Amino acid sequence: MKERGSASVLMVALAGLLALLLVASSAVGMALAAREQAMTAAEAAALAAAAATLPATGWGSPPVVAARAATANGARLVSCDCRVDASLRRRTVTVRTAVEVTVPVFGRMTVRGAARAEFDPVAWLGY
Repeated sequence: MKERGSASVLMVALAGLLALLLVASSAVGMALAAREQAMTAAEAAALAAAAATLPATGWGSPPVVAARAATANGARLVSCDCRVDASLRRRTVTVRTAVEVTVPVFGRMTVRGAARAEFDPVAWLGY
């Protein structure tokens, strides 16, 4: 029995495996990049909304400010626990964002991010 041509079959199999690994690593990379984008957008939205909870800043409605910051960072605002508080007490804002991404093999995915920010009006006012 001759093994002539078996190297060609092996090379085709290796090329197929390499292509599969490239697609898989590309999919993982895209999903991780989308997650970082969602997290960055959530952090920016939380920071913006935290300061907006104090009416004296004049920045407007905290959820609107959070949505604007999330959109500017390529995400959409999913939720914002950011109540307006005219007192000088510290407050914490929690924001959730989402990024839509199309990943090879897996199709369309929604990747989520979340962040919290604390705002101290006394420190902000410089006291």
